[in-house]
Amino acid sequence: MRKFSIKKEHIREIFRSFSNLNVLIIGDVMVDSYMWGKVGRISPEAPVPIVSVTKKERRLGGAANVALNVQALGANPILCSVIGVDYEGMSFLDLLRQQKLSQKGILKSRDRVTTVKNRVIGNNYQVVRVDEETEEDITADETQNLITLISYIISHDKIDVIIFEDYNKGLITPKLIQKVVEFAKSKGIPTCVDPKKKNFNAYKGVTLFKPNLKELREGLKLDIDGDNIAELQRAVSSFRVKQKLDTALVTLADKGVITNSRSVKEHIEAHVRNIADVSGAGDTVISVAALCRALECNPVFTAALSNLAGGIVCQEIGVVPINKEELLREALELDFVK
Repeated sequence: MRKFSIKKEHIREIFRSFSNLNVLIIGDVMVDSYMWGKVGRISPEAPVPIVSVTKKERRLGGAANVALNVQALGANPILCSVIGVDYEGMSFLDLLRQQKLSQKGILKSRDRVTTVKNRVIGNNYQVVRVDEETEEDITADETQNLITLISYIISHDKIDVIIFEDYNKGLITPKLIQKVVEFAKSKGIPTCVDPKKKNFNAYKGVTLFKPNLKELREGLKLDIDGDNIAELQRAVSSFRVKQKLDTALVTLADKGVITNSRSVKEHIEAHVRNIADVSGAGDTVISVAALCRALECNPVFTAALSNLAGGIVCQEIGVVPINKEELLREALELDFVK
C-alpha cells in the first residue's frame, strides 16, 4: 500500500458526519424469512434433515438491507422500489414501519409479487432456501412512474448520494439507470452501484462501481485469477475507462478488496475472521463506500473501511446490518491510522 495516513480524530469526524447525509437507495427489495431450529434426525421420507423449528423471524432484505446499513451508520436512507399488492408486500411495509424507514419511495404493482427468501437454518447451518419471486423487468409504465418519483424526491430532498442496489429482480432497467444517472449528474450527486450480471455494462458514467470477483468475471466474460492482483487491476482499469467510471471497488472475499481510479490503484487485504455467513456483506460494503464517497473521503480509506465492514457482518448468521461502534473501533486500529 502506498504511503497514506489518517488521524484518529479525522476518522471520528467522518463517523459523526455520516449523520448529516441523506441517501437515495434504488433497488430490488425483499423480505428475508428465517426458520431457526435443531436437527436431530434424517427424514424417513427422503434423505433430508428434519428441522425442529424453535424460532421464526422476518427481516428486510435486498436493497432494504442497504437502507438498514445506512440507517445503522447514522445516515437517513430513502428507499425507492416496487412491491406487489399482496400479503408479503404488506409484511414488507410493516417491517419498514417497525424500522422507522420512509415509505415515500415505494410503489405498488398489481402485476408483481413481492420477493421473499425463505431460509431454513438447522444447528446454525442453512439447510435450504426457498425463493418466491419474479425476475421479469417492471413494465414501461412502472419504470416511468418510478423515474418520476425519483426525480421528485431528488428535486425536493437534499440527496447526498444515490445507491443502485441491483439483485436482478427486474426493478432496475437500462432506461431507469440512464435517466437517474443523467439527473444525478445535473444535480452534482454521486452515484454508487452494487451490480449484477444483467445490467453490468449499463452503468456508464457512475461515480463508484462495486462488483465482487464473481460478478466481475461474469460481467467482463473473463476468467480472471483472483490471486493475481496486477492482472485484476489491469482488467478493472480497462473496464473503468471504457465505462467512464470514476472509481471501481472490487471485493475479493478472503483476499480483501481492490480500489481502482485514475490516480489510485490499491489492494487492501482482508482481516482474519471466523466467517459464519457471507449473506448481505455486499450490501454493507456499498453502504459504507457510498457514505464515504458522499463525504469525499480518501479512496484508500474508503476501500479499507468498506472492507472492514463487510468482514464484520460475515461473523453473524443471516443478513444483519453493520454495528457502527464496532466498525469505528476496528477502523481506529487500521495500520495507517495515527
